[in-house]
Amino acid sequence: MPVARSAFTDAYARLSEVLPGLGVTELDAAEEAPRGGGWVAADALAAGGTELAAFLAWDEAQVLRDYGQRARPDVIASFGLHRYAWPACLLITVPWFLHRRVPRYPATHVSHDRTAAGSPLGRMAVRPAGFACLPGDPAAALPGARVVADEEALRAEVRASVAEHLEPVLAGFGPRMRRRGRALWGMATDEVVEGLWYVAHLLGEQERARHELELLLPGATRPYVGDAAFRELKGPDGEPLHTRDRASCCMFYTLRPEDTCATCPRTCDADRVDKLLAAAG
Repeated sequence: MPVARSAFTDAYARLSEVLPGLGVTELDAAEEAPRGGGWVAADALAAGGTELAAFLAWDEAQVLRDYGQRARPDVIASFGLHRYAWPACLLITVPWFLHRRVPRYPATHVSHDRTAAGSPLGRMAVRPAGFACLPGDPAAALPGARVVADEEALRAEVRASVAEHLEPVLAGFGPRMRRRGRALWGMATDEVVEGLWYVAHLLGEQERARHELELLLPGATRPYVGDAAFRELKGPDGEPLHTRDRASCCMFYTLRPEDTCATCPRTCDADRVDKLLAAAG
């Protein structure tokens, strides 16, 4: 098969096709990361200084505009981390899910702009620092490729790549969120699972995604917390309804206590069934 501009071009094109609110721009080695406007580098967020404060000001304004109230600073920081980490994890998990290729993105290699009109999830500009793939992949001939032995070795690459990117970002957000270690990595676990699960639904491959994510996060895969945590509920006519138990809380209940999400630790199974049926309808 012909090799695209990079090992990930086809995956990101497919991602933008089903999720047009997220744009991904691949940078060549000689291209500078975009600056100015709404762009912020991931390592600037990790530094935890003025650029992170400006980034979170967007969330503060959005909450005030949409809900008519101010949120606590730790809640704003939790929202901001979620809105960065959810698309950032997709940069790694989608190429793995679609093409069995795992890019490495240190925090210095990713920039994010969530202010662009028509891009509710924002735009990402990325420059991979190599990638892993399986034997027999045509992309193995590309510069920066590293062939690993099998599927489990590739899953280890996914876990390592996400951790490499998010660890400094979590350190930057953590003090503002008033969370540490396990609580932060619980959020990271949820972003990995729920981001890919959502995109796989758009791709018509939600069942495969559940299976893949259970293999990716079977538990005891530190620094991640717990496993993929999928389980099945029954609807009123006995129909299967799939849910999962989040390892963390997004804190939305602090704004709308009556409107928690279907995977929230605070949502009982009866309410989950109602929410899942409403979403399906």
